[in-house]
Amino acid sequence: MRHTDFQFARRLMLVMVLLATAIAVTACGGNKNIRGNGSMPQAGMQGGNGQAAGMGSRRNIDVRGLEGVPAGDRHMFTDPSNPLSTRTIYFPLDSSSIPSRYSQAIQAHAQYLANHRGVHLRLEGNTDERGTREYNVALGERRADSVKQALVLSGANAGQITTISYGEERPAELGHTEAAYAKNRRVDFIYTNH
Repeated sequence: MRHTDFQFARRLMLVMVLLATAIAVTACGGNKNIRGNGSMPQAGMQGGNGQAAGMGSRRNIDVRGLEGVPAGDRHMFTDPSNPLSTRTIYFPLDSSSIPSRYSQAIQAHAQYLANHRGVHLRLEGNTDERGTREYNVALGERRADSVKQALVLSGANAGQITTISYGEERPAELGHTEAAYAKNRRVDFIYTNH
């Protein structure tokens, strides 16, 4: 066997081993649909409501952001037919106005907070990468504050809710496309242990 044939065969074998490993990992549920920085599921891999798709990873993923919710209530936040399962609100470009399609989710979260005074919610405001860092932090803050105000007007106690802005620093989806930008213009609901 010539040297170049040996190199080709070796590379082919390596590709086959990598492919077999990838198939095995996928078949065993290795795709956990988590974000590159490990903090939450990628929005691009979610059903549009802050929940990861796929039953195999559901137990591990859905708890993120629900640490402050009693274990007996978590099923309400993971049931796609329950408005509490909407734990991400997406915004139009350069806007902090909550789209009307989220009114039912806002009402449900406000009611849950009103009925569970010991539960605390952190609203994390985010933006896409366009704009200066300072502008994006301010826009993320306006988005989080807008959601907090809507929750309070719907019956939640302001003392249960904190806000923070990450600006462009925590993208849900990497990329420089309109689809990626749309997934990054958001407020995430994170129920904490306070």
